[in-house]
Amino acid sequence: MTNEDLILQRLDALDSKIDPIIKDRQKWAELRQDLIPLQHQAVQLMTEHLQEIEAGFQLEDLFAVLQQSMRSINNFLFVIKAMDNIIEFIHDIEPLMKSAVPKMIEYMDELEQKGVFRMIKAMMDVRAKVAATYDADDIEQISDGMVSMLRVAKKMSDPGTLEFLEKAADIPASLDLANTKKVGPFGMLSASFDPEVKDGLGVMMALTKALGKMKTNGNSTDEQADASPST
Repeated sequence: MTNEDLILQRLDALDSKIDPIIKDRQKWAELRQDLIPLQHQAVQLMTEHLQEIEAGFQLEDLFAVLQQSMRSINNFLFVIKAMDNIIEFIHDIEPLMKSAVPKMIEYMDELEQKGVFRMIKAMMDVRAKVAATYDADDIEQISDGMVSMLRVAKKMSDPGTLEFLEKAADIPASLDLANTKKVGPFGMLSASFDPEVKDGLGVMMALTKALGKMKTNGNSTDEQADASPST
């Protein structure tokens, strides 16, 4: 290979290396030419906006904001740390929410299928109807009556009272009214020798005596006579 061939080969190598640089410079030049109109538009737009806020903007206000920001840097740090804690809490609770939300939806759907929400709506409708029908005085009177009924229900929950009511409820089922016979005075006299009849009459007398106390507010006749003023 001669020196001329070697020189030509090196020139070709240099051309291959310089050609990409020239192309890049051409691209940058084209980009700059394209950005010049946009730059003018951006400067014009910024100028217009600055003219709009010129009356309410002072350079001293900007310095005051910077000074206050520098004084409140600890508050900014506190807010940033609080935000970090909130974000961390959200990340921790996210898996729980993903599992809890479907269960909550399933539970609410189950309540809907059971008619719980319809029942609540019906109760609200009842309250609206009561409010439309009765005034505050009527509601207060009804509430007093309900308190009295609850007091009676509490007394009815006594074991002795429940046992008496259960036994009394069994009586109609044990009777055969279709086969009962008429009883006259002599029949009553002969029936009085029956132990069950005697027990029944004893129970009837005890109930009659207890019912008599209702007239005297729970006091016996002798106590009422002693309490009455003498004439």
